[in-house]
Amino acid sequence: MSAFNDFGGGTGGPPLSPLPEDWARCLAVAAHPDDIEYGTASAVARWTAQGKHVAYLLATRGEAGIEGMHPDRAAPLREREERAGAREVGVTDVEFLGHRDGVVEYGPALRRDIVRSIRRFRPDVIVSGAYTIRMIGGLVNQADHRAVGLAALDAARDAGNRWIFPELADEGLEPWPGVRFVAFAGAERPTHGVEVTGEPLERGIASLAAHAEYTRGLGAEADAFAPRPFLTWIACASGPALGVEAAVLFEVYQLAPEGPPPWV
Repeated sequence: MSAFNDFGGGTGGPPLSPLPEDWARCLAVAAHPDDIEYGTASAVARWTAQGKHVAYLLATRGEAGIEGMHPDRAAPLREREERAGAREVGVTDVEFLGHRDGVVEYGPALRRDIVRSIRRFRPDVIVSGAYTIRMIGGLVNQADHRAVGLAALDAARDAGNRWIFPELADEGLEPWPGVRFVAFAGAERPTHGVEVTGEPLERGIASLAAHAEYTRGLGAEADAFAPRPFLTWIACASGPALGVEAAVLFEVYQLAPEGPPPWV
């Protein structure tokens, strides 16, 4: 039970720093439809309200996610639910890579696909889910999440090197070295947070609620992860780490230095 008592992500130390928001474009990279909606979507709602452009990139169509539904039926249903959930938080640009749900492999093929999207969209910031074996509350992370999160981090740097995946230049995709940082939601040791008190949280709840068929497919677990009580609880449990009522917490990996290096 102690893991769930800590599930909100409170650090127990001084308040975390707010995630920098002096940027214009963000690419959210996830393994499955609904991954972004379990928290990050509330931060996305805040950002789109500020006029930022956020796009979603899903490695799979989530076809293995509903026990009682064949993947051939589940994939288009979950794709529709993801697009509907994205619209609730102001996102209309949603791309699916088509990797096989449940057995996503970390490696050059996945990295190349993510680099392709980064070079096409040219984000300043990438957000994804924790890629570590343990995640928030000490829970064991799922295999696809680990593969996609690590590939997103590596692809953020690969995207700026023309000699990694040089074949993408033949598609007219020039290198993009402009990703400043990659932020991971659900991390065991967050470093930054985004306040989502009020409207952003409400829109995040609506975003997860759009995954109605998926949620029903959870069976006995569905009530435990009902959008409003679950997202309200986790956001309010995370808020104190940022010194606010409700927050989404991230572990941030800086790719580009902010300001001159300390030795100059």
